[in-house]
Amino acid sequence: MINSFELKNFGPIHHIKCDNLGHINLVIGGNETGKTILLKALYSAIRTLEGYRRGNEPRNASEILAEKLYWTFEVDKIGDLVSKGAEEPLSFRFSFDGKEFCYGFGKDTTRNIQSLENHLPPRSSNSIFLPTKEVLSLYQVILESRDLEKTFGFDDTYVDLARALTQPPQRGKNHQSFASSRKHLNEILDGKIEYDDKTRRWQFKKGNQKFPIGVTAEGIKKISILDTLLGNRYLDPDSVIFIDEPESALHPTAISKFLDIIAMLAESGIQFFMASHSYFVIKKLFLVSQKKENLSIPIISAVDDHWKTFNLREGLPSNPIIDESIQLYKEEVELALQ
Repeated sequence: MINSFELKNFGPIHHIKCDNLGHINLVIGGNETGKTILLKALYSAIRTLEGYRRGNEPRNASEILAEKLYWTFEVDKIGDLVSKGAEEPLSFRFSFDGKEFCYGFGKDTTRNIQSLENHLPPRSSNSIFLPTKEVLSLYQVILESRDLEKTFGFDDTYVDLARALTQPPQRGKNHQSFASSRKHLNEILDGKIEYDDKTRRWQFKKGNQKFPIGVTAEGIKKISILDTLLGNRYLDPDSVIFIDEPESALHPTAISKFLDIIAMLAESGIQFFMASHSYFVIKKLFLVSQKKENLSIPIISAVDDHWKTFNLREGLPSNPIIDESIQLYKEEVELALQ
């Protein structure tokens, strides 16, 4: 898994360094602090390693990375990712299973990364990014915008996810470590999503009834996507999953169950990076960390352009999201005592 990372002058992130990562890692902070950008930066790096030397891929790691950054961040030139006003170039480093992958470039860089150092072998596993907006109802639009029109609109997190969902279900026994997780996912869903080749659309199947994906609840679609990727074996115990706002479109009860399933998958080997501004998510993961002795949950917190790392095993850190929630609780108690 990803053991550590360090970014300098990457968009709004002037400097962040985090060691001792866990199988579940939570990034919190206000708007415009760089939570999603951090996840996308890590995702672009891991996907570069997964594309490198896979199949008939002729490109080297530098070419794959430049393309991935271009389509993931949708910039005119990748040099635009360098922090505004920064005197030094952008730099990125992460350690995966103790081996390093790092690169850097300046603000004038177009799509040619000269400085890249890779000590990792190619990966056979797949990683995925689950964005805040659902993809199933826009499935064909997403694929056509990239494959046919080659235009910006849906970044690579959406395109990669749409392509991953095209992988057909495989017969035979799935990873044993996923069995309990998928069982709980199906209990939440009480059905499953299927792709109809005739209509070229996704639909939700519950018993003998089928419903258009457009009238299916957002939360159902979100959880179904994870179940589908486990079912078609796009994901395996060595995958890394990035989730932007896991709380998006989910009822609090579903959020709680969803995070329990994430904890189960983390124990099976999958590593998670999640960005959130929900106190409910933070509190739930805090409780998970207290219950599961073998599951350490680092929390990477952005406050006033500074990043700090805590561990939920040791308690809830000070952060505007947490502080405001506690303040509201105090106000409620005061009103009750009047």
